[in-house]
Amino acid sequence: MLDWNPELYSRYEDERTRPARELLARVPLAEAAQVVDLGCGPGNSTELLVQRFDGATVLGTDNSEPMLVKARERLPQARFELSDIGSWEPEMRPDLIYANAALQWVPDHEHLIPRLFAALAPGGVLAIQMPDNRQEPTHRLMREVGGEAPWAQAIGNPEKMRTPLLSIEGYYDLLADKAAMVDVWRTAYQHPMESAAAIVEWVRGTGLKPFVDPLPGELQSSFLAEYERRVALSYPKRSDGRLLLAFPRMFIVAQRAA
Repeated sequence: MLDWNPELYSRYEDERTRPARELLARVPLAEAAQVVDLGCGPGNSTELLVQRFDGATVLGTDNSEPMLVKARERLPQARFELSDIGSWEPEMRPDLIYANAALQWVPDHEHLIPRLFAALAPGGVLAIQMPDNRQEPTHRLMREVGGEAPWAQAIGNPEKMRTPLLSIEGYYDLLADKAAMVDVWRTAYQHPMESAAAIVEWVRGTGLKPFVDPLPGELQSSFLAEYERRVALSYPKRSDGRLLLAFPRMFIVAQRAA
């Protein structure tokens, strides 16, 4: 996969940041000394952590240097580092490990999430939000078009583009016997969009990248045209002429015993 595009990602920053705010609102910490934002992107979620925990040492990590450049410009008071979530380990035990829309790209949740939880300080909190939209038309159509000629050969197996999530009960079971508290929930956001092209632009910043990036220019154009055509058929216009994009997300908040 080619690197992430911060400008494309940030075009829908308000919509992307809303679940980050709602995740943070459920974090049961009055204060924190060490806070980590895993998969911080351009720093929109990190900014929430800096505002919430005044005086804390805030670290943002990401595997995209262009994203980190934007994050450093945005928040010079925070520290940012290039790292892979799958192998990341903290230098000190954090009071909060916060992962907003990042862990869906990382495999082996059965081991990853308990490992992150075990890295917390006593009383610390692991807070996770992940898109749970693999079965929505946007993502079903990515796999459908990506599995057809002439795009399939360059794309590869479309079923392996993102980590399959566990059920919400599965995540609860991963942490419940280790935690003082586990809070899990699922929310389906409804985003009014101006057109099918706007929906395509939204997902090009994230989920569509692994499908589009391997394609040469001509095949990129034809893939996007066919994908947009099918998106338009799957999202009918509402009474105001706009399309309603359903975006389910899964939330997990778990706290260690003090």
